[in-house]
Order: sequence, then C-alpha cells, then structure tokens
Amino acid sequence: MGNIGISIKRFLGNKNTVTIIGVLAGVVVLYLGYNWRVNQAVEPQSVPFAKMTIAGNTEITSDMIGSIKVSKNMVDTTRNLVTSAGQVVGKYVKYDTTIPEGALFYASQLMTEEELPNTVIKDIPEGYAVYPLKVDLHSTYGNSIMPKDYIDLYFKAVDDNNYIVFGKFIESIQVLAVKDSGGHHVFTSSSSGIPSELLFAVPEDYFLLLKKAGYIRTNSIEIVPVPRNKNYTDKPGETQITSEEIKAFINAKAIDARQTDVVEETTEEPIE
Repeated sequence: MGNIGISIKRFLGNKNTVTIIGVLAGVVVLYLGYNWRVNQAVEPQSVPFAKMTIAGNTEITSDMIGSIKVSKNMVDTTRNLVTSAGQVVGKYVKYDTTIPEGALFYASQLMTEEELPNTVIKDIPEGYAVYPLKVDLHSTYGNSIMPKDYIDLYFKAVDDNNYIVFGKFIESIQVLAVKDSGGHHVFTSSSSGIPSELLFAVPEDYFLLLKKAGYIRTNSIEIVPVPRNKNYTDKPGETQITSEEIKAFINAKAIDARQTDVVEETTEEPIE
C-alpha cells in the first residue's frame, strides 16, 4: 500500500500530469456546460396559438386558442411573443389586424376593451349622442384633460357688430374619451399621445346646439374646454347650459330641419 501511495503521489506531482488533468477537466466542464445550454435552448415550452382565424375587434375566448410547444430559444428571442393563455383570453384583436388560424399571438396584436375605438359609444344612454370636439395639445392644457374628468365648455364668437361674445356655455360635462388623429385613445400605448378630439355624450338637444355652433363659420365660433380641479370631478353637478344668451345666439343663425311623420301609401281601392 505504501508503494502505491508513493507512486500516486509522484504521478500527481508531475507537472505534465497536472497539466493534462487540468486540460481534461476543462474539456469536461466545457462539454457539460455546452450541453446544458443547448438543452435549455431547445427545451420545449408551451405557448398559445389561434385555433381559428380571429378578425379585428374580436374578443378572444378560451375556445379560440390552443397550446403548442416551441423551443425555449424561440420564446426568449422572439419579440412580443405571448407565452401564456392568461395574457390572451379577454383581450381583443386590434381593429387593423387579423390573426390567422395556427398563428402564435404577439402583444402588439392585442388590446384591452378600453383601447377599442368604439368602446365609449356602446354604453351611452338612450336619447344621447356622442359629440366630438376638435382639440390639440394647447387647448387640452398639455394633455391635462383626461377621460372621466368633468370640465366646462366655454363659447367664443364675434357678433354682427364685431363684438366678442364669450362666456361659460355648458358646465359639468364629462369627458368620455380623448383620442388622437388616428382614432386611438390618447392614454394608451398604441397612440401617438397627441390629442385630436374630446368625446362627450350629450342629450339630443345639446348635440344639435353644439353641432349648429360648429357649422357657423362666419363668426369665428369656438368651443373652449376648461378643466377644473379634482373635487369638481369627484362631486359633479348637473350637466346644463348656463347661458341662454349664447343659446339664442346660435339658434338665431340656424334653423332646425323639422322631421315629418312618414305616411304609408296604400294601394287599396276606396270604399264607395
């Protein structure tokens, strides 16, 4: 036993032996590390896919999606790839996108219900209409006016004697949405962030009055949005016209097109 121990000691003490063992150990470590990384890269991972063609503006439900395995490397390197069904179900396909049958899902194709272009119109009360007010960054106080805010609308015009008409027109009116020139909601990732219009839901008579004001071009008419503080929104008052003078000014320059009842024609012969 003593001779064997001495031989091993001498063998390990040889510089060439140590070098060879070190090289072999390095090769083994590299080999094991390489195999581990390869296995990690190609290890299958389940991701959702479309079981059918899904058109734009469609809500994605669980029966529309399946699961397929792809390499983990694809998951790690493919931009915006959705990796779980929970990130898909309940979302909507963007209105300018169609997801074909068999395709994987990408975050850039999806949006929430709040981001749908027509979401604010679906739940407006009966007898109300959506009025769009043209705005820009300046008139919205640098995007300070946000959806669900209660604000006031002021009125500006020049009368026939060249006097300026200015005052509060409608108070405590709620902003339904703020949209950009492409119809996207401004405060979402898909928007340019530059406001183009404010949307309001107003009774039919308010809608007619506001639209008539917008069609009067000769008097430099302008509807001016004016934001208020948080308390104004938290405890909103009644939405109402606050100036009969402004209302009369608008109506004096427009005529309502009266609606007539439709009379059904009959082909029956008169009774003698």
